[in-house]
Amino acid sequence: MDLAGALGWLPRERFRQSPMAKPAALALWHRPDYIAALQAAEHRGHAVPGDLVYGLGTVSNPVFAEVFRRPATSAGGAMLAAELLRDGGVVYVPAGGTHHGMPDRANGFCYTNDPVLAMMVLRRQGLRRIAYVDIDAHHCDGVELAFAGDPSMLLMSVHEEGRWPFTGRLDDQGCGNCFNLPVPRGFNDTEMQAVLHELILPRVAAFRPEAVVLQCGADALLEDPLSRLALSNNAHWSVVAALRPLSPRFLVLGGGGYDPWSVGRCWAGVWATLAGEEIPDRLPPPAEAVLQALPRFPGRPEPAPHMLTTLRDAPREGPLRPETRGRLALLARR
Repeated sequence: MDLAGALGWLPRERFRQSPMAKPAALALWHRPDYIAALQAAEHRGHAVPGDLVYGLGTVSNPVFAEVFRRPATSAGGAMLAAELLRDGGVVYVPAGGTHHGMPDRANGFCYTNDPVLAMMVLRRQGLRRIAYVDIDAHHCDGVELAFAGDPSMLLMSVHEEGRWPFTGRLDDQGCGNCFNLPVPRGFNDTEMQAVLHELILPRVAAFRPEAVVLQCGADALLEDPLSRLALSNNAHWSVVAALRPLSPRFLVLGGGGYDPWSVGRCWAGVWATLAGEEIPDRLPPPAEAVLQALPRFPGRPEPAPHMLTTLRDAPREGPLRPETRGRLALLARR
């Protein structure tokens, strides 16, 4: 958001502050006792042994100062977005995309599941065909738990094979409405284009959705320390652009991403793609200053020079490998 603002892409009329969802709203999918445990942990400021049943107080789900307020605001933003889409349009919620959250516990840095909540709000408004596409490096286990086997939902996930949470196998069909594509390490822009045009777009178009929800996790980029994929941000932007015409309603969410420079550059470019803004070859000084000011982490290498001066990555093309081609062919036959 700071990058988009520094580039002049975020005028007041295009921005809405995310509200914090109330416990009753979160109970649309989450169990009330879990939400109460989140609130209690925030008030207390630390975990207690009883929190473990809710997945709280672990390395993946630590208790921190805003352990209820922050995820509740993320969920509130996605749920507001779904309401704003009642009559059509495009809404982008970069703080959303917490696709691992479970009804009764935190899971994988996700304390609520805003994609599920947003999709339930869309359905409550009368929509009967919703397509969910997820290009995060990790499988959307929480979203699949919510909607597997629901013929009104199409779920598609492209994620790294052998990566936590170790779900989303190629043969996991969710009673026919799930298309899971685990991809090999080094997954490149060329392979993503094949996946986009041979799997994602044909399936979504055939489904004729009334709304498309895209989880646009930036941890599939080459720089991310928690995955071994090799995409450039051009791949994400091409998915965003290609899905836009397939439905009258388009909700784009953020997701994973553990390198602040690649995340900021990617998601600012997502907004440029949605808003029709031109991405400059070199960032103006105010935008460079945003990237320069991001905190460095002990033990992590310094960002490459182009990560501080540009938004667009160089394309990261490569071979369309047999394992990717074979898995695509298998899903195309379903």
